[in-house]
Amino acid sequence: MAKTAVVTGIGVVAPSGIGIEEHWRSTLAGELRVRPIESFDASGYDTVLAGQVDGFNVEDHVDARLVVQTDRWTWMSLAAAQLALDDAKYDPAAYDPYQTSVVLSAGSGGNEFGQREIQALWSKGRTAVSAYQSIAWFYAASAGQTSILHGTKGPASVLVSEGAGGLDSLHAARRVIRRGTPTVLAGGTEAPLSPYALACQIANGRTTHSRDPREGYQPFDVHANGYAPAEGGAVLVVEDEQTALERGAQQIYGEIAGYRATHDAFHHENPAPDSRQLIRAMRGALADAQVRPEQVGLVIADGAAVPALDTQEAEAIRTVFGICAVPVCAPQGFIGRLCSGGGALSVATALLALRDGVAPAVGNLTQPVPWYGLDFVRQPREMEKDVVLVIARGHGGFNSCMVVKRYREGQR
Repeated sequence: MAKTAVVTGIGVVAPSGIGIEEHWRSTLAGELRVRPIESFDASGYDTVLAGQVDGFNVEDHVDARLVVQTDRWTWMSLAAAQLALDDAKYDPAAYDPYQTSVVLSAGSGGNEFGQREIQALWSKGRTAVSAYQSIAWFYAASAGQTSILHGTKGPASVLVSEGAGGLDSLHAARRVIRRGTPTVLAGGTEAPLSPYALACQIANGRTTHSRDPREGYQPFDVHANGYAPAEGGAVLVVEDEQTALERGAQQIYGEIAGYRATHDAFHHENPAPDSRQLIRAMRGALADAQVRPEQVGLVIADGAAVPALDTQEAEAIRTVFGICAVPVCAPQGFIGRLCSGGGALSVATALLALRDGVAPAVGNLTQPVPWYGLDFVRQPREMEKDVVLVIARGHGGFNSCMVVKRYREGQR
């Protein structure tokens, strides 16, 4: 029988807060954390709103010698990884280095570092470019630096599938565990709020042009006009169930029970004309978890806030579950769209919802599109079932779905 992958630690660095309890408190309180960009003057850009992490002091989380080699994207990954390890009471140094793996997702890489060094190149010449430019911008920088810092020698990799990457990373962790490495750091973060990175996102035509945060990122709303980008994400400690029990893990948040990914195979930028591939991913994840649709207590939707994409997702959920048959939420409406960090954060949110038996609301939803036919969570409510389906979609046609279950020892 396949090994069971469980989550024993969660580290969050997001606009909703640093640490799981602050993130969860802010999410349930419905605090809108999308606001005008503050890290640089974005007034001349079409998109000026973003979800930003308050109170993140890199000196509190990363050694100064490592700070100069990396940028905000990797700093947040390192911080989230350490928070997850602390939460799990797991120290990789206490175990054989081959027992721990690092598998993270990435969307835009170390773009802040890259932009700074390219500016130095063109303004001061090649001698002004840091030697760290060769590694700091690279998609694998966070995974590599995390592995080096903690001395892990298990399989290390990076998943690049835009907004679907966080779920893909967690599935890859489950696969690594089934192949024999008992503990994996998985998830992802994003830091896309530099001028160059913002310009790249705006080019996809899916970001909000609103100047008012209350009218910006509004998933499934009649006034949906695109998403607000955001920074941050989550890293989780995923373990083989038996290994976690044997080492005396203090908490097990839940089981990664099912996963499936598909691709629209339609166009590298434009949405597919229908939701067939998303439906396949949803049904495949449920089948992998051996769960029937009526057993699911909550769907955490992708919630792109792009009308065409929201319509597709609503059609898929309605097709798989029925009209108003399952509660649906998208709390990212409160904090922005985190690209590769979003899926991992949604899984963290799903596990906290299972822990406390509470479903969070759709963020910044004021007037749901009525014909979507979905039971949108407008205020936090009690959850009646122990299974959550998480949906994440990536620009370019990526569809990933993951089922997480409340953990009960001996359930298998």
